[in-house]
Amino acid sequence: MSDVLLTVGTRKGLFIGRRRGGEWEIDGPRFNAQAVYSIAIDTRGPMPRLLAGGDSLHWGPSVFHSDDLGATWVEPKQPAVKFPEFTGASLERVWQLHPAGPEAPDVVYAGTEPAALFRSEDRGESFELVRPLWEHPTRSQWVPGGGGEGLHTIITDPRDPRAVTVAVSTAGVFRSLDGGASWTPSNKGVSAVFLPDPDPEFGQCVHKIVQDAADPDRLYLQNHWGVFRSDDAGANWSGIGAGLPSTFGFAAAAHPHRADTAYVFPITADSDRVPADNKCRVYRTRDAGKSWEPLTAGLPQEAHYGTVLRDALCTDDADPAGVYFGNRNGELFASADDGDSWRMLASHLPDVLCVRAAVIG
Repeated sequence: MSDVLLTVGTRKGLFIGRRRGGEWEIDGPRFNAQAVYSIAIDTRGPMPRLLAGGDSLHWGPSVFHSDDLGATWVEPKQPAVKFPEFTGASLERVWQLHPAGPEAPDVVYAGTEPAALFRSEDRGESFELVRPLWEHPTRSQWVPGGGGEGLHTIITDPRDPRAVTVAVSTAGVFRSLDGGASWTPSNKGVSAVFLPDPDPEFGQCVHKIVQDAADPDRLYLQNHWGVFRSDDAGANWSGIGAGLPSTFGFAAAAHPHRADTAYVFPITADSDRVPADNKCRVYRTRDAGKSWEPLTAGLPQEAHYGTVLRDALCTDDADPAGVYFGNRNGELFASADDGDSWRMLASHLPDVLCVRAAVIG
């Protein structure tokens, strides 16, 4: 089996797992007592670079990087992510760290709270604010979601480094085709059931977007009520929630190799944030949302209450794919066969906030 690195950000530090052959070892925590809201594993260089968005109650938020698989970490002398003085804003946390595609080998994006996009050209050691999104004419009407006003999703097009898609809670989806110089709301068909007008141009509470492995124009979106698909890079969306026990949820992931294959973890409701039917189940589609199947083999069968947050479900790039998720009960689960069967890797961790994995050997 492939050598896999698994990173788990929690409310009280970062845990790192390593699979050699079929055996797992979990170590940690790093960044003891810091909440780790975002992780990236950048495999574009000769050695993977790990990036972590930590949040210390004493020192505040920061972005750290490691070039030795997490053994040691570097924090830049100057803050990696900092709002310019003219914005009148200060960084609350880094919600997302996203290495761009191979055509831009040193570019890393960061999504923050307050909702903003930052761009790095030195693999995440320093970032600059993408001003056109910060100055978008709709910004004054953006409203924070329940977890704050965060830019939590960043998607880059592997065919075109100028094409960038982001999602903001609760402003919705915005897309740029010119490297961030201009931005257009991209929410047609995504509902906002909590607003007087349920179909606004912007203002949707998008929870997560992921990109199909075979078709970069195909996107899957988990909304605050509703699971959607776009076949035109976000210009139009259609509902694909039929067959799920609930269309509310936070997390979504895509298979790294197989077309039309994605995963979600349904939650009962916005007013009852536990697994749908109190069952621990990942749902998978293999036909782009026409149908869904529950994946339960090896998962707890008794009543279960562990909520999976938006970045706490992911896949690696193995074949067959590894699929991973952690929950707010502090449980960590892994599958080495596309989700067909599962095993628990750890329990009693702190509240799991984000999970990332990659093949490293």
